[in-house]
Amino acid sequence: MTFLWYIPNQVDPGHRGDDAVQGHNSIERLTELARLTEDHGWSGALLGTGWGRPDTFTVATALAARTTTFRPLAAIRPGYWHPAHFASAASTLDQLSGGRLLINIVSGQDNLAAYGDSEGDQPQRYARTKEFLQLVRRLWTEEDVTFAGEYFSVTGSTVATRPVVRDGRPHPRLYFGGASDAAQRVAATDADVQLFWGEPLDGIAARIARLRELEDELGREHPPLEFGLRITTLVRDTSEQAWADAEAKVAKMAEQQGSRDRRWFQAVGQQRLIDLAERGEVLDDNLYTAPGKYGGGGAGTTWLVGSPDDVAKSLRRYRDLGITHFILSDTPYREETIRIGDQLLPLLEQ
Repeated sequence: MTFLWYIPNQVDPGHRGDDAVQGHNSIERLTELARLTEDHGWSGALLGTGWGRPDTFTVATALAARTTTFRPLAAIRPGYWHPAHFASAASTLDQLSGGRLLINIVSGQDNLAAYGDSEGDQPQRYARTKEFLQLVRRLWTEEDVTFAGEYFSVTGSTVATRPVVRDGRPHPRLYFGGASDAAQRVAATDADVQLFWGEPLDGIAARIARLRELEDELGREHPPLEFGLRITTLVRDTSEQAWADAEAKVAKMAEQQGSRDRRWFQAVGQQRLIDLAERGEVLDDNLYTAPGKYGGGGAGTTWLVGSPDDVAKSLRRYRDLGITHFILSDTPYREETIRIGDQLLPLLEQ
Protein backbone atom coordinates (compact mmCIF):
# COMPACT_ATOMS: atom_id res chain seq x y z
CA MET A 1 0.00 0.00 0.00
CA THR A 2 1.04 3.59 -0.63
CA PHE A 3 0.40 6.30 1.98
CA LEU A 4 0.63 9.93 0.87
CA TRP A 5 -0.10 13.16 2.71
CA TYR A 6 -1.22 16.56 1.40
CA ILE A 7 0.81 19.78 1.29
CA PRO A 8 -1.20 22.96 0.66
CA ASN A 9 0.48 25.19 -1.91
CA GLN A 10 -1.89 28.10 -1.33
CA VAL A 11 -1.50 31.86 -1.71
CA ASP A 12 -3.86 32.54 1.22
CA PRO A 13 -2.99 31.15 4.67
CA GLY A 14 -5.32 29.08 6.82
CA HIS A 15 -6.36 26.46 4.27
CA ARG A 16 -9.13 24.26 5.81
CA GLY A 17 -8.30 25.45 9.31
CA ASP A 18 -4.51 25.32 8.98
CA ASP A 19 -2.40 27.57 11.18
CA ALA A 20 -2.16 30.96 9.47
CA VAL A 21 1.56 31.35 10.06
CA GLN A 22 3.76 33.91 8.38
CA GLY A 23 5.50 32.48 5.33
CA HIS A 24 3.07 29.57 5.15
CA ASN A 25 3.94 28.93 1.48
CA SER A 26 7.62 29.87 1.63
CA ILE A 27 10.19 27.34 0.48
CA GLU A 28 11.30 26.93 4.10
CA ARG A 29 7.81 26.09 5.33
CA LEU A 30 6.97 23.78 2.41
CA THR A 31 10.31 22.01 2.75
CA GLU A 32 9.65 21.50 6.46
CA LEU A 33 6.32 19.85 5.65
CA ALA A 34 7.89 17.64 2.99
CA ARG A 35 10.70 16.54 5.30
CA LEU A 36 8.17 15.77 8.03
CA THR A 37 6.47 13.32 5.68
CA GLU A 38 9.84 11.60 5.21
CA ASP A 39 10.40 11.43 8.96
CA HIS A 40 6.94 10.15 9.89
CA GLY A 41 6.22 7.29 7.54
CA TRP A 42 4.68 8.92 4.48
CA SER A 43 5.77 8.11 0.93
CA GLY A 44 5.18 11.68 -0.22
CA ALA A 45 2.36 14.17 -0.62
CA LEU A 46 -0.22 15.48 -3.05
CA LEU A 47 0.28 19.06 -4.28
CA GLY A 48 -2.99 20.51 -5.55
CA THR A 49 -3.44 22.55 -8.70
CA GLY A 50 -5.60 25.41 -9.92
CA TRP A 51 -5.25 28.89 -11.33
CA GLY A 52 -4.65 31.23 -8.41
CA ARG A 53 -2.28 28.86 -6.61
CA PRO A 54 1.51 28.80 -6.81
CA ASP A 55 2.49 26.73 -9.84
CA THR A 56 2.28 23.12 -8.72
CA PHE A 57 5.06 21.73 -10.87
CA THR A 58 7.50 24.41 -9.73
CA VAL A 59 6.70 23.61 -6.09
CA ALA A 60 7.12 19.87 -6.75
CA THR A 61 10.53 20.48 -8.33
CA ALA A 62 11.71 22.63 -5.45
CA LEU A 63 10.63 20.07 -2.84
CA ALA A 64 12.14 17.15 -4.73
CA ALA A 65 15.46 19.02 -4.77
CA ARG A 66 15.39 19.55 -0.99
CA THR A 67 14.40 16.01 0.04
CA THR A 68 15.73 12.49 -0.46
CA THR A 69 12.76 10.07 -0.43
CA PHE A 70 9.77 12.43 -0.67
CA ARG A 71 7.59 11.69 -3.69
CA PRO A 72 5.60 14.69 -4.96
CA LEU A 73 2.20 13.78 -6.40
CA ALA A 74 1.95 16.82 -8.68
CA ALA A 75 -1.55 17.65 -9.89
CA ILE A 76 -1.64 19.03 -13.44
CA ARG A 77 -4.31 20.02 -15.98
CA PRO A 78 -4.55 19.26 -19.71
CA GLY A 79 -5.08 22.65 -21.30
CA TYR A 80 -2.69 24.35 -18.90
CA TRP A 81 0.03 22.09 -20.31
CA HIS A 82 0.65 20.96 -23.87
CA PRO A 83 1.34 17.21 -23.63
CA ALA A 84 4.78 17.35 -25.30
CA HIS A 85 5.88 20.21 -23.04
CA PHE A 86 4.57 18.36 -20.01
CA ALA A 87 6.15 15.04 -21.00
CA SER A 88 9.54 16.72 -21.29
CA ALA A 89 9.24 18.63 -17.99
CA ALA A 90 7.96 15.61 -16.08
CA SER A 91 10.54 13.16 -17.40
CA THR A 92 13.29 15.66 -16.58
CA LEU A 93 12.08 16.03 -12.98
CA ASP A 94 11.64 12.26 -12.69
CA GLN A 95 15.20 11.68 -13.87
CA LEU A 96 16.69 14.36 -11.62
CA SER A 97 14.80 13.08 -8.57
CA GLY A 98 15.73 9.44 -9.10
CA GLY A 99 12.28 8.33 -10.17
CA ARG A 100 10.26 9.93 -7.38
CA LEU A 101 7.65 11.79 -9.42
CA LEU A 102 3.93 10.94 -9.31
CA ILE A 103 1.31 12.70 -11.46
CA ASN A 104 -2.36 13.48 -10.75
CA ILE A 105 -4.31 14.39 -13.90
CA VAL A 106 -7.16 16.82 -13.16
CA SER A 107 -9.91 17.58 -15.67
CA GLY A 108 -12.37 19.36 -13.40
CA GLN A 109 -13.53 22.97 -13.41
CA ASP A 110 -10.98 25.81 -13.22
CA ASN A 111 -10.56 29.43 -14.31
CA LEU A 112 -9.61 28.25 -17.77
CA ALA A 113 -9.96 31.58 -19.57
CA ALA A 114 -7.34 33.11 -17.28
CA TYR A 115 -4.61 31.01 -18.89
CA GLY A 116 -6.02 30.85 -22.39
CA ASP A 117 -7.94 27.59 -22.28
CA SER A 118 -11.56 27.16 -23.37
CA GLU A 119 -14.49 25.59 -21.60
CA GLY A 120 -15.94 22.48 -23.17
CA ASP A 121 -18.71 20.19 -22.08
CA GLN A 122 -17.93 17.17 -19.96
CA PRO A 123 -17.49 14.62 -22.80
CA GLN A 124 -15.20 17.05 -24.63
CA ARG A 125 -13.03 17.68 -21.57
CA TYR A 126 -12.52 13.99 -20.94
CA ALA A 127 -11.96 13.19 -24.62
CA ARG A 128 -9.14 15.72 -24.55
CA THR A 129 -7.78 14.21 -21.33
CA LYS A 130 -7.76 10.78 -22.96
CA GLU A 131 -5.65 12.10 -25.84
CA PHE A 132 -3.36 13.86 -23.37
CA LEU A 133 -2.73 10.63 -21.44
CA GLN A 134 -2.18 8.57 -24.57
CA LEU A 135 0.27 11.03 -26.07
CA VAL A 136 2.24 11.59 -22.86
CA ARG A 137 2.65 7.82 -22.37
CA ARG A 138 3.97 7.46 -25.92
CA LEU A 139 6.37 10.36 -25.53
CA TRP A 140 7.74 8.82 -22.34
CA THR A 141 8.25 5.36 -23.82
CA GLU A 142 8.82 5.79 -27.58
CA GLU A 143 11.00 7.79 -29.95
CA ASP A 144 10.09 9.70 -33.10
CA VAL A 145 6.42 9.91 -32.07
CA THR A 146 3.87 11.14 -34.60
CA PHE A 147 0.37 11.64 -33.26
CA ALA A 148 -2.59 13.37 -34.92
CA GLY A 149 -5.59 13.67 -32.64
CA GLU A 150 -8.61 15.92 -32.41
CA TYR A 151 -7.01 18.07 -29.69
CA PHE A 152 -3.24 17.45 -29.83
CA SER A 153 -0.67 16.54 -32.43
CA VAL A 154 3.10 16.10 -32.70
CA THR A 155 5.36 15.05 -35.57
CA GLY A 156 8.64 13.18 -35.14
CA SER A 157 8.77 14.00 -31.42
CA THR A 158 11.37 12.49 -29.07
CA VAL A 159 11.70 13.49 -25.42
CA ALA A 160 15.42 13.89 -24.75
CA THR A 161 15.38 13.04 -21.03
CA ARG A 162 13.61 9.76 -20.26
CA PRO A 163 11.75 8.83 -17.06
CA VAL A 164 13.37 6.40 -14.65
CA VAL A 165 12.40 2.79 -15.50
CA ARG A 166 12.51 0.13 -12.77
CA ASP A 167 10.53 -2.83 -11.42
CA GLY A 168 7.82 -2.66 -14.06
CA ARG A 169 7.62 1.13 -13.76
CA PRO A 170 7.89 2.48 -17.32
CA HIS A 171 7.23 6.09 -16.24
CA PRO A 172 5.67 8.13 -13.39
CA ARG A 173 2.39 6.65 -12.20
CA LEU A 174 -0.67 8.51 -13.51
CA TYR A 175 -3.36 9.15 -10.90
CA PHE A 176 -6.77 10.31 -12.09
CA GLY A 177 -10.12 11.37 -10.61
CA GLY A 178 -13.68 11.82 -11.77
CA ALA A 179 -17.04 10.13 -11.15
CA SER A 180 -18.93 10.93 -14.34
CA ASP A 181 -19.42 8.26 -16.97
CA ALA A 182 -17.02 10.11 -19.28
CA ALA A 183 -14.36 10.22 -16.56
CA GLN A 184 -14.74 6.56 -15.67
CA ARG A 185 -14.29 5.51 -19.29
CA VAL A 186 -11.00 7.41 -19.46
CA ALA A 187 -9.81 5.91 -16.17
CA ALA A 188 -10.68 2.37 -17.25
CA THR A 189 -8.48 2.55 -20.34
CA ASP A 190 -5.78 5.16 -19.74
CA ALA A 191 -5.09 5.90 -16.05
CA ASP A 192 -2.89 3.94 -13.62
CA VAL A 193 -4.76 4.81 -10.40
CA GLN A 194 -8.37 5.94 -10.04
CA LEU A 195 -8.81 8.21 -7.02
CA PHE A 196 -12.07 8.29 -5.06
CA TRP A 197 -13.29 10.88 -2.59
CA GLY A 198 -14.47 9.69 0.84
CA GLU A 199 -17.64 7.82 -0.08
CA PRO A 200 -19.16 5.00 2.00
CA LEU A 201 -17.95 1.48 1.38
CA ASP A 202 -20.95 0.48 -0.71
CA GLY A 203 -20.45 3.43 -3.05
CA ILE A 204 -16.75 2.67 -3.50
CA ALA A 205 -17.47 -1.02 -4.10
CA ALA A 206 -20.01 -0.14 -6.80
CA ARG A 207 -17.60 2.21 -8.53
CA ILE A 208 -14.77 -0.34 -8.50
CA ALA A 209 -17.11 -2.95 -9.99
CA ARG A 210 -18.18 -0.52 -12.71
CA LEU A 211 -14.58 0.33 -13.59
CA ARG A 212 -13.68 -3.35 -13.84
CA GLU A 213 -16.61 -3.81 -16.21
CA LEU A 214 -15.40 -0.91 -18.32
CA GLU A 215 -11.87 -2.34 -18.46
CA ASP A 216 -13.30 -5.50 -20.01
CA GLU A 217 -15.80 -3.70 -22.22
CA LEU A 218 -13.45 -1.05 -23.63
CA GLY A 219 -10.20 -3.02 -23.62
CA ARG A 220 -7.14 -1.97 -21.63
CA GLU A 221 -3.57 -2.08 -22.91
CA HIS A 222 -1.94 -1.38 -19.54
CA PRO A 223 -1.68 -3.33 -16.25
CA PRO A 224 -4.98 -3.47 -14.32
CA LEU A 225 -6.28 -0.20 -12.94
CA GLU A 226 -5.42 0.46 -9.30
CA PHE A 227 -7.54 2.43 -6.83
CA GLY A 228 -6.91 5.17 -4.28
CA LEU A 229 -8.79 7.07 -1.57
CA ARG A 230 -8.39 10.80 -0.90
CA ILE A 231 -9.96 11.69 2.44
CA THR A 232 -9.65 13.74 5.62
CA THR A 233 -8.79 11.69 8.73
CA LEU A 234 -9.42 13.31 12.12
CA VAL A 235 -7.51 11.15 14.61
CA ARG A 236 -7.25 11.63 18.37
CA ASP A 237 -6.10 9.42 21.23
CA THR A 238 -9.69 8.37 22.01
CA SER A 239 -12.91 8.14 20.03
CA GLU A 240 -14.61 10.53 22.43
CA GLN A 241 -11.95 13.19 21.98
CA ALA A 242 -11.98 12.76 18.19
CA TRP A 243 -15.73 13.24 17.92
CA ALA A 244 -15.72 16.20 20.30
CA ASP A 245 -13.04 17.90 18.19
CA ALA A 246 -14.79 17.01 14.93
CA GLU A 247 -18.09 18.47 16.10
CA ALA A 248 -16.33 21.58 17.39
CA LYS A 249 -14.62 22.06 14.02
CA VAL A 250 -17.90 21.72 12.16
CA ALA A 251 -19.59 24.17 14.54
CA LYS A 252 -16.84 26.70 13.79
CA MET A 253 -17.25 26.07 10.06
CA ALA A 254 -20.98 26.75 10.41
CA GLU A 255 -20.30 30.06 12.16
CA GLN A 256 -17.81 31.16 9.51
CA GLN A 257 -19.59 29.79 6.47
CA GLY A 258 -19.19 32.04 3.45
CA SER A 259 -20.01 31.64 -0.21
CA ARG A 260 -18.94 28.31 -1.65
CA ASP A 261 -17.33 27.96 -5.05
CA ARG A 262 -20.32 26.93 -7.12
CA ARG A 263 -18.12 25.05 -9.58
CA TRP A 264 -17.88 22.28 -6.99
CA PHE A 265 -21.56 21.55 -7.49
CA GLN A 266 -21.10 20.92 -11.20
CA ALA A 267 -18.74 18.02 -10.49
CA VAL A 268 -20.44 14.62 -10.32
CA GLY A 269 -18.08 13.31 -7.64
CA GLN A 270 -18.57 16.35 -5.43
CA GLN A 271 -22.34 16.18 -5.74
CA ARG A 272 -22.21 12.51 -4.70
CA LEU A 273 -20.46 13.56 -1.49
CA ILE A 274 -22.91 16.35 -0.72
CA ASP A 275 -25.86 14.01 -1.27
CA LEU A 276 -24.47 11.65 1.38
CA ALA A 277 -25.73 13.94 4.13
CA GLU A 278 -29.27 12.88 3.22
CA ARG A 279 -28.37 9.32 4.28
CA GLY A 280 -27.19 10.43 7.71
CA GLU A 281 -24.62 12.47 9.54
CA VAL A 282 -22.45 9.40 10.28
CA LEU A 283 -22.14 6.49 7.83
CA ASP A 284 -20.13 3.23 8.04
CA ASP A 285 -19.39 3.70 11.77
CA ASN A 286 -17.29 6.87 11.50
CA LEU A 287 -17.63 8.56 8.08
CA TYR A 288 -18.74 12.07 9.06
CA THR A 289 -20.82 13.84 6.40
CA ALA A 290 -21.60 17.09 8.27
CA PRO A 291 -18.52 19.04 7.02
CA GLY A 292 -19.99 19.07 3.50
CA LYS A 293 -22.92 21.18 4.72
CA TYR A 294 -20.63 24.03 5.72
CA GLY A 295 -18.13 24.56 2.97
CA GLY A 296 -15.92 21.48 3.09
CA GLY A 297 -15.13 20.68 -0.55
CA GLY A 298 -13.33 17.74 -2.11
CA ALA A 299 -11.42 15.76 0.51
CA GLY A 300 -12.83 18.06 3.19
CA THR A 301 -16.45 17.08 2.48
CA THR A 302 -16.39 13.84 4.49
CA TRP A 303 -14.09 12.88 7.33
CA LEU A 304 -13.11 9.60 8.95
CA VAL A 305 -13.22 10.34 12.69
CA GLY A 306 -11.96 8.37 15.65
CA SER A 307 -9.06 6.89 17.55
CA PRO A 308 -6.11 5.46 15.61
CA ASP A 309 -7.67 2.00 15.92
CA ASP A 310 -11.08 3.27 14.72
CA VAL A 311 -9.68 4.96 11.62
CA ALA A 312 -7.27 2.12 10.86
CA LYS A 313 -10.17 -0.33 10.97
CA SER A 314 -12.12 1.80 8.50
CA LEU A 315 -9.19 2.19 6.13
CA ARG A 316 -8.59 -1.57 6.21
CA ARG A 317 -12.17 -2.05 5.04
CA TYR A 318 -11.43 0.18 2.05
CA ARG A 319 -8.27 -1.81 1.46
CA ASP A 320 -10.33 -5.02 1.45
CA LEU A 321 -12.36 -3.54 -1.43
CA GLY A 322 -9.18 -3.08 -3.46
CA ILE A 323 -7.90 0.37 -2.40
CA THR A 324 -4.10 0.37 -2.29
CA HIS A 325 -3.30 4.10 -2.46
CA PHE A 326 -4.30 6.39 0.42
CA ILE A 327 -3.97 10.19 0.40
CA LEU A 328 -4.84 11.45 3.87
CA SER A 329 -4.82 14.86 5.54
CA ASP A 330 -6.08 17.00 8.40
CA THR A 331 -5.25 20.43 9.78
CA PRO A 332 -3.15 21.95 11.13
CA TYR A 333 -1.00 20.23 8.52
CA ARG A 334 2.29 20.28 10.39
CA GLU A 335 0.98 18.75 13.60
CA GLU A 336 -1.25 16.22 11.86
CA THR A 337 1.55 15.05 9.54
CA ILE A 338 3.31 13.93 12.72
CA ARG A 339 0.31 12.69 14.70
CA ILE A 340 -1.28 10.62 11.95
CA GLY A 341 2.05 9.42 10.64
CA ASP A 342 3.13 8.20 14.08
CA GLN A 343 -0.20 6.90 15.41
CA LEU A 344 -2.13 5.65 12.37
CA LEU A 345 0.36 4.48 9.74
CA PRO A 346 2.05 1.83 11.94
CA LEU A 347 -1.36 0.18 12.46
CA LEU A 348 -1.98 0.09 8.71
CA GLU A 349 1.47 -1.25 7.86
CA GLN A 350 1.27 -4.21 10.24
